[in-house]
Order: sequence, then structure tokens, then C-alpha cells
Amino acid sequence: MGFIILGSLGLAVIWGIAIYNGLVQLRVRSDSSWSDVNVQLKRRYDLIPNLVETVKGYAAHEKNLFLQVTEARSKAMQATGPRDKEAAENILAGTLKSLFAIAENYPQLRASENFQSLQKSLSEIEEALQSARRYYNAVVRDYNTKIEVVPDRMIAAIGGFQKKEFFQLSSAEEASTPKVSFNS
Repeated sequence: MGFIILGSLGLAVIWGIAIYNGLVQLRVRSDSSWSDVNVQLKRRYDLIPNLVETVKGYAAHEKNLFLQVTEARSKAMQATGPRDKEAAENILAGTLKSLFAIAENYPQLRASENFQSLQKSLSEIEEALQSARRYYNAVVRDYNTKIEVVPDRMIAAIGGFQKKEFFQLSSAEEASTPKVSFNS
């Protein structure tokens, strides 16, 4: 009888350790995927000053917009956590759209190889960022689900596992890459 109780306790401990380790793995994957999102955001932030300088050369009288883009970039770089990044990214996306709208008024700017290259790079970064966001949100979904289902919920509570925030933009329109038409 004692062996059965001891065996049952041993299985319960092994089962608890397996659940705990699964939770740790998901937490580490979510932290890693958030880091991937931040890498893509940094690439985007690094590209923006070059884009602004290129447009400045053609539309020097739009100083207010350049200041707005610079401020939005700065706020986005300083934001921490998914919720803060989400709000800052929405503002930055709006200012970038305005920057590209101004570019529409300058055919020589639209034809510039440097501008086209920067716009293409931004588009590629936006695609990579979108992919990183989707992966992060998928991992967070799996993690949040695991800490909510029974019996994992008990181990999560004992281990101090907390729900994580999703990283989403507020609308599909704001999530899209700014579009620039090079057709006159």
C-alpha cells in the first residue's frame, strides 16, 4: 500500500514538473518572439531618419511634418511592452503615411533611386515585422491558454506565471504598409 501512495506521489511530482517546464518553455518563446518584434522595429526606426532626410531635400517647407515623424519615432523607440508599443506604432504609422503623401506631390522625389530604395526597404521591414507580430501573438495565445486550463492553471498559479499582452495595431488600415504610387 505504501508503494502505491509513494508511486502516485512520484507520478504527481513528475506530472507537475512536466507542466511547469512546458510553461517555462512557452514563456521563454514569448520573450524571444517579443525580442524579434523589437529587432524589426529597430530596423524600421533606423530607416526612418534616412527617409525623412531624402524627402526633406525635395520638400523643405514641410518642417512641421518632419518634426512630427521624428517625435513619433522617438516615442515609439522609448515605448515598452506591447500595449505602449501598440499605441506608439499607431501614431508613427500615421505620420509615415503623411510623409509618403507629401512624396506624391514631388515627381522628381518619386523617381529618385534613393527614395525608391528606402521605400522598398521599409516595405520589406513592414512584412518582416508583420510576420514577427503574428508569431509573437501565436506564442502568447498558446502561453495564455496553457496558464488558464486545468490542471495547468494550478501549476501556473504556484509558479507565478502571468498572462502576457498581445501586440496588435488598432485597425487593419493602420497596420498596412504605407503605399506610394510611382505612377504620375
